[in-house]
Amino acid sequence: MPNTQMTPGIVAGRLDSDQLSENFADLHPPYAGHEAAVAADRCYFCHDAPCMTACPTDIDIPLFIRQIQTGTPDAAAKTILGQNILGGMCARVCPTETLCEEVCVREVAEGKPVEIGRLQRYATDHLMASGEHPFERAAATGKSVAVVGAGPAGLSCAHRLAMHGHDVTLYDAKPKPGGLNEFGIAAYKTTHDFAAREVDWLLQIGGISTEFGKALGSDLDLATLSKQFDAVFLSIGLGGVNSLRAAGEERDGVADAVSFIANLRQADDLSKLKVGRNVVVIGGGMTAVDAAVQSKLLGAENVTIAYRRGRDQMGASRFEQDLAASHGVRILPHAQPVAVHGNGAAAEVEFEYTTSADGKLTGTGETFRLAADQVFKAIGQTLDGAPDGLEIEGGKIKVGANGSTSITGVWAGGDCATGGDDLTVTAVAEGRDAAEDIHAKLMG
Repeated sequence: MPNTQMTPGIVAGRLDSDQLSENFADLHPPYAGHEAAVAADRCYFCHDAPCMTACPTDIDIPLFIRQIQTGTPDAAAKTILGQNILGGMCARVCPTETLCEEVCVREVAEGKPVEIGRLQRYATDHLMASGEHPFERAAATGKSVAVVGAGPAGLSCAHRLAMHGHDVTLYDAKPKPGGLNEFGIAAYKTTHDFAAREVDWLLQIGGISTEFGKALGSDLDLATLSKQFDAVFLSIGLGGVNSLRAAGEERDGVADAVSFIANLRQADDLSKLKVGRNVVVIGGGMTAVDAAVQSKLLGAENVTIAYRRGRDQMGASRFEQDLAASHGVRILPHAQPVAVHGNGAAAEVEFEYTTSADGKLTGTGETFRLAADQVFKAIGQTLDGAPDGLEIEGGKIKVGANGSTSITGVWAGGDCATGGDDLTVTAVAEGRDAAEDIHAKLMG
């Protein structure tokens, strides 16, 4: 990450602690009991519920909402967690507006869906607050599995394998578990160290040992792991960051958005976190929105998201785009970066207007500049450190049904593998399904 300490416009303490605390409060405050009951009453409990079909983890949504309605939120939580062990986090960060809630019959008929995500959070929070872990570990099988990567896919896989009685060793390159949930999601979406608390709760199943600060390639060798364990599951994420391919991107003040979000998530005191006066975020996905909104919440005066295609092609949902706009973030479509200008440090970003015809993006030749003392790259990540021997497709580990790879005894899932859509909820499903396949293979 380039040094930004010598960039005059990037400073800490733009806002006081009280304002920062207010800015980074819960995006969607949790339901109180009576609010959850009222929200659950709106559900029609459809027999062929479209919301279930839209859920990547196949949660029985009408059932868990009825359980909330009948005053048994812990039973509702068990219904959720049986399919999605990270249901608490997914309730906070899952784009329900484009999944289950988008197809809700209430949304179609009235334009206001049942708030499935908030109801899911109510149930899972209620159970976690009790300290209960509703799953029991089966009798030991004598089989051992290495799970490399303690993000959503790895955690989901490890829990399901441990529940089946296998011994799991969970490795991660970071000093703590959680992956994207811990390091890559906006702080206002997962407050009060929830990601860490959810992992601690998950590990109560037993049978999972953890080793951190160990990366595949430098510290761990796939061939060695395959000899030491009966199976290996890879959930190593996407560690590389795409280049802007624009002149001057090495200037001070230019950094990747992923690192900015991670630093913010791990900061003990947000008033000591530096942010620019004029911030430009380049990209159109959820990471771009998270970086832009949090820059604004830290006190940046002018924040712009610049995206080379139209708004309808942005990876961020319309809800996320509107969220950014509501915080004063400007969204500038059809603009691709040409160069970062400045005397050592970033001062301006030069863009070229683009146009799209028949799916092909072309520059118009017309350029303009935006003032920018801080520039964040949010144009996607790349697979970094995939072991030799694994078949790669489209820049990711190629997987077949249930995550099987080209190497016998090795599975993969999450962002590093083909077939997913880079969502936490999808990664959880992939880890769960791979664990079931691993279990079937190990038990013959």
